[in-house]
Amino acid sequence: MSAGDKIENAAEKLGGKAKEAFGKATDDDSKVAEGRADQSKADLKNAGENVKDAFKN
Repeated sequence: MSAGDKIENAAEKLGGKAKEAFGKATDDDSKVAEGRADQSKADLKNAGENVKDAFKN
């Protein structure tokens, strides 16, 4: 996994956490769900990159 991919995934996960926190603060369930979805998406991207890395070696 390149450093750029790691940074992008970390930023996406951080954005998801912020969105989730904002949704909780404003009682906006759709923002909470969006935030959790963004975090899951970033986690899946990381997992995919880890699998690719494992097969490169």
